[in-house]
Amino acid sequence: MSAAAKIAAVRANIRQRDPDQKEFLQAVDEVFESLTPVFEKDPKYLDVFERLVEPERQIAFRVPWVDDNGKQQVNRGFRVQMSSALGPYKGGLRFHPTVNLS
Repeated sequence: MSAAAKIAAVRANIRQRDPDQKEFLQAVDEVFESLTPVFEKDPKYLDVFERLVEPERQIAFRVPWVDDNGKQQVNRGFRVQMSSALGPYKGGLRFHPTVNLS
C-alpha cells in the first residue's frame, strides 16, 4: 500500500470512529496536513500517530452549585487525556457551556 493510500485509510478510520467530534476531526486534519511529508518519508510515524489520536482516558463529570438567586445549577466538565508516554498529562478541566467532549 502506498503512503498516500495508507494516510487516506487512517484518516477514514478516525472519521468513522468519531464522526460526531467535529472539533477533534478538524484538529486531526490540521495535524495531518502539516505531517503528511513526514508520513510519506517514513510511514512508521503514521502508525504512531494513529495510536496517539486515541485518548487514553476521557472523564466527564458534573458540578452542582447554587447561584446568587438560590437556584440550583449544574455544570458539566470534561477532561480528555491523550497520552502519558512523555510524562504527566498536560491541560486542565473544561467547564465552559460551549465545551463538549471533542
